[in-house]
Amino acid sequence: MKMKVLVLDIDGTLTNSKKEITSATRKAIRGVQEQGHRVVLASGRPAYGMRRYAEELEMARFGGYLLSHNGARAIDCRTGEVVFQKALPSELLPELYAFADKYGCGLATHSEDTVISAFIPDSYVLWEAHINGMPVRQAEDFPHFVNFDVYKCFMTAEAEKAAGLERELQGICGTRASVYRSEPYFIEIVPSGVNKGDSLERLLEVMGEEREHVICCGDGFNDISMLRCAGVGVAMGNAQAAVKEAADYVTAGNDEDGLVPVIEKYMKVYKN
Repeated sequence: MKMKVLVLDIDGTLTNSKKEITSATRKAIRGVQEQGHRVVLASGRPAYGMRRYAEELEMARFGGYLLSHNGARAIDCRTGEVVFQKALPSELLPELYAFADKYGCGLATHSEDTVISAFIPDSYVLWEAHINGMPVRQAEDFPHFVNFDVYKCFMTAEAEKAAGLERELQGICGTRASVYRSEPYFIEIVPSGVNKGDSLERLLEVMGEEREHVICCGDGFNDISMLRCAGVGVAMGNAQAAVKEAADYVTAGNDEDGLVPVIEKYMKVYKN
C-alpha cells in the first residue's frame, strides 16, 4: 500500500462554520492516519492557533506536520521541531505601518501567543484573535514594538477596498515579500517566495514524499498554489470560484463533511 499525504487548509476546509472538526470528518482523518497515511495542516494561522486541531487529530502520535503562516514555518508535530522558517525583512515593517495608516486599514501580526495590532483592533483583527484563541494587544509604536521575527503581517479592509490595496502593496513590497488575500477582506504579507505550494514542496522533500502521492484540500485564494502542487487538488464546495477553477475535483462544503468523500475516493482505495 503506497502511503499518501493529505494536506488540509483549516478554516473553511477542515473545520465547519463553527470552527469545529465534525465527528465524521475527525473519524475519517484518524482512519487514514491509522492506515499509515500522513496529514499536514497548512494554514495562514500561526502555529499557536493550529495546535488545538493537531491535538484533536493526534498528529503528534501519527507523525503529522504543520505549515503555519501560509508556509513561512514548518513544524514536526511528533518532535515539536521547527523544520524550516523564513521571516519578513524587518525594514519592511515601518513601510507597512505607514501604508496602513495612510489608507485607514487594519494592520497586525502575531507573537508566539498574542495578536499585536498596530491600531485599535477592527472586527477582522478581533476575529483573527478569536479563532486562534489569542489575546489582542495594541502596540502604540508598532514598528519599534515588533522587535522579534515576523513570519506574517496582515492588513484588513472591506473586500472591495482590500482588492485595490492588495495590488498597491504588491508594488511596494516588490521582491521583498509576497502579498495576497486569503479572504476577500484579509491581505497577507509573508516573506518573499513563501506560499503554501512552494512550502509544501520543500516539506515533501523533508518527508521523502512525491507530489503525485499528495491530496490537497482548500477553499481560499491562498490555497490555490498548493492545489496546483498536488497530485490531486480538491476545492471545497464553499470555495472561492478561482479555487474551484484551479482544482481537479470539487467536493461538498465544509458544513457537509466535504473531506469525507475525498478520503473515500482518493485514500481508502489504497487499503490492502
